[in-house]
Amino acid sequence: MSGPYDYENDYFPEGPDSPEERPIARLRGTVTALVVGALVVLGLVVIGGRAADWVNGLGRFGAEEEVAEIQAGRTVRVEVPAGSSARGIAGILFDNGVVSSATSFESVVRARQAGSLLKAGRYDLVTGADLDELVDILVAGPTIEVFRLTVVEGRRIEEVLGDVARQTAHTEEDLAAVLLEGVVSSIYLPDDAEGIAAWEGLLFPATYDFYSGAAPEEILQRLADETEIRMERIDWSFARRKGISEYQALVIASLIESEAGIDADRPLIADVIYNRLDGNTPLQLDATVLYSMGERGRALSLDDLEFDSPYNTYRVAGLPPTPIGTPGFKSLQAAAEPAGTDFLYYVLTSEDGAHSFFVDYQDFLAAKQRADEQGIGL
Repeated sequence: MSGPYDYENDYFPEGPDSPEERPIARLRGTVTALVVGALVVLGLVVIGGRAADWVNGLGRFGAEEEVAEIQAGRTVRVEVPAGSSARGIAGILFDNGVVSSATSFESVVRARQAGSLLKAGRYDLVTGADLDELVDILVAGPTIEVFRLTVVEGRRIEEVLGDVARQTAHTEEDLAAVLLEGVVSSIYLPDDAEGIAAWEGLLFPATYDFYSGAAPEEILQRLADETEIRMERIDWSFARRKGISEYQALVIASLIESEAGIDADRPLIADVIYNRLDGNTPLQLDATVLYSMGERGRALSLDDLEFDSPYNTYRVAGLPPTPIGTPGFKSLQAAAEPAGTDFLYYVLTSEDGAHSFFVDYQDFLAAKQRADEQGIGL
């Protein structure tokens, strides 16, 4: 069939059973066209209504433009989160008293087609400023500089505070004060620990970005919060089955961090710790003794093994009372998921920091003698 409409191939790609069906197809096509046309008209009405709303200053902020009285000339610090829309930024400025009308600010942004140019960050803005000037500032970017701060794994609390002090304008004394005075909080802060040692292991080692001028409590709270965030990401069911609390798991992770030289050893060192705890066998970890003496990085003497301290795991069975440093995430994971071996001993046997692991004590002694003869670990 030829002509402007090929009903047979258009409406019936496979062909109808009889010519009588074709009028039904025309009727269906007509109804479909009417429905589509009605939807288009309805869409135009809705869109037109919304456009009219924006023209009249309506939208998210209500049927009438909300206007507030503001005190002009004040400097206000404003945080614009990443991903904020022009409308969201307008609301932030309004809520902080920078502009008297969110709708008016958003209208200026739209008129200048600057919505995608506004930048996230922290700003010091003057209340009541010209709206075009505010848009210029937000397009130019944050007025407050950002600096980077790094805390490395395995650092003791005094060393962490020293690292933060060297990377900021704050003193170690100022930083310690906000911890001791309870300005910074942590759900893992033990009730019975005293002094700065109570914060051992609770400030997570990582690289952070801070705005210049960040206060001591702001910096340290961020580090404490990060520990909570990382701990929440881990399944601690294995430790719970062993009767180990999350805080004790944090202690175990700090031991792993202090003893491990390579990542592959972390789950194996965790095995040794858990296996010894199961057998009520002293952990006998050199790192805990050195921590109790305020030292690190040397071999222990026989006299050191007798040092009187709850951290001396040669004399005291069980875990030390607190972590002995800042465990990284890999050590936290190892504390939660040990390798599942029967190892009870390990000794450093490679210059790259790798250990050898043993179930039998005599095998351990033989490996230790060979390592001593090679000068490894001395």
